[in-house]
Amino acid sequence: MTTLKQVPLTCGGHTRPVVHLDFSDVTKDGYYLISACKDGKPMLRQGETGDWIGTFEGHKGAVWGVALTQNANLAASGAADFSAKLWDARYGDVVQTFDHEHIVKSVNFNADDTMLLTASNEKLIRVFDLNKPEAGAIEKISAHTSSIRHAVFLHNSRIVSVSDDLTMRVWDRNSGQEVNKIEFPTIPNSLELSRDGAILTVAHGTNVSFYSSDTMRKMREFPVPTKCLSASLAPSRATFVCGGEDLKVYKFDYNTGTELESNKGHFGPVHIVRWSPDGELYATGSEDGTVRLWQGVPGRVYGLWRRSQEVAPLANGYKELAAN
Repeated sequence: MTTLKQVPLTCGGHTRPVVHLDFSDVTKDGYYLISACKDGKPMLRQGETGDWIGTFEGHKGAVWGVALTQNANLAASGAADFSAKLWDARYGDVVQTFDHEHIVKSVNFNADDTMLLTASNEKLIRVFDLNKPEAGAIEKISAHTSSIRHAVFLHNSRIVSVSDDLTMRVWDRNSGQEVNKIEFPTIPNSLELSRDGAILTVAHGTNVSFYSSDTMRKMREFPVPTKCLSASLAPSRATFVCGGEDLKVYKFDYNTGTELESNKGHFGPVHIVRWSPDGELYATGSEDGTVRLWQGVPGRVYGLWRRSQEVAPLANGYKELAAN
């Protein structure tokens, strides 16, 4: 079977490296994508097409982490200006600014979008009640001995985080105590919780590992051809994608680890990869300042991918489209 050439949609607008991405769930109006960039200006896009919707203006430093609520009504961002911000994603207004003592690297909403957590270079995780955002942090966890890269809510009662101290740690929110710790030989660069909440995906060194979120048992681990900066598991769990320092985007079979595709479209290391909620595409963000959208199944008519006879086609009958 001939593999069709991937022709990604290229989303411009940022002026510095794109370091994080997050999708909403599917809403009545489709789904949405938010990007974090070192230019300090998170952007909101239509997820299926990459079309620009708006830019969140207000940070005074690089934005390292972003998150969207399931319905995309609220967004959150964490930045080098020692703050996290909660935004009204419909109008672009700041709802609340949460001041910190150091760079905020990660933000995450809980399952019912009533809480926001932040993780920072203070080595602390903070939890905020979104019904009382002005009240400040309702929980603080001294989570690591070095800067925290990413943290996410786990089944609402727990939090999992990865850090430059080479560990992934799980915290009980009620007691504030550590309930699990996993050590890595190299820094865990990325952390993702699957949409069904069952699997944690961690990129570290030249490996991608998958853990049960209930037991923290390692389910699978596969080597990849590059130093991996980010990995994402498809909603179907059939495949996963990853990217890193060699500028390529890879897709693998989740069950066997067999490489299915490798594509080069970025002109710098790939810092972040994320699957869309419907599994039809995945998004990548790079040092080159662009977001690119890739088809889950190359050749399928979806979003802006259409067969074209109006221009000289590529070998697979497709042309490259730019999403502005």
